[in-house]
Amino acid sequence: MALKTRLEALDRSGGRRGEATSHQKGGDAFAPLATGRVHDFYAAAAADAVAVNAFGLGMALRAAAGRPIVWGLHEMMGQEAGQPHGPGLHEMGLSPRDLLLVRTRDVQTLLAVGEEALRSSAVGAVLLSAWGEAKAFSLTASRRLALAAETGGATLFLARAGALPCPSAAETRWSVASWASEPLEGGAPGRPSFSATLLRRRGGGATGAWIMEWDREQRTFRPPAPLSGGLVPLAAQRPAAASGAGGRRAA
Repeated sequence: MALKTRLEALDRSGGRRGEATSHQKGGDAFAPLATGRVHDFYAAAAADAVAVNAFGLGMALRAAAGRPIVWGLHEMMGQEAGQPHGPGLHEMGLSPRDLLLVRTRDVQTLLAVGEEALRSSAVGAVLLSAWGEAKAFSLTASRRLALAAETGGATLFLARAGALPCPSAAETRWSVASWASEPLEGGAPGRPSFSATLLRRRGGGATGAWIMEWDREQRTFRPPAPLSGGLVPLAAQRPAAASGAGGRRAA
């Protein structure tokens, strides 16, 4: 299998070790996202498929801490949301040497790719992007992924669009939507912005919603700069109905 060969090569080279990012240092809005675990991201609506992939890629960059990222892309997701674009990945701060992209025709193969990648000690993070409902996303499959993540130490981010949240062994479950960005100086396009709602944390705990933008230089998420005459809250509670409506739109 080509993936196994590539992963073995990464193991022999030891990967690329980088300095800890703000993800490891803590103290930011997404400190609850523990490493070596599984985290579920759902697009709030079908139109947010691109946003959930970009959000997952940003999270993977933070968690990888300079080590390679394996991105498993379901063929249907690529057809519905578009294929990875080189300049776009560059704008996220991602170098080609950081990424191993694996395309799969079906969800079963996608999950197998994730499990294989997670067991490699050279991989820092795994992103699996899938479109639509599928029986393969069972609780058993989720537990297998969680065990693989614990074994290898990499963090898995499962990004799904066109699907409703379902039971899993994930540490956290999120609903993700795109958000209007603030223009930079001179009217230049603003940073990618997201609305991220924490729907569930394993073991219980507070939930909430964040409006965050991606800073490619620092490879982290941060709250948007305050608008003139007002403040932008770092976190704000959302009515439960809001996330539920988003899930129905994604079906």
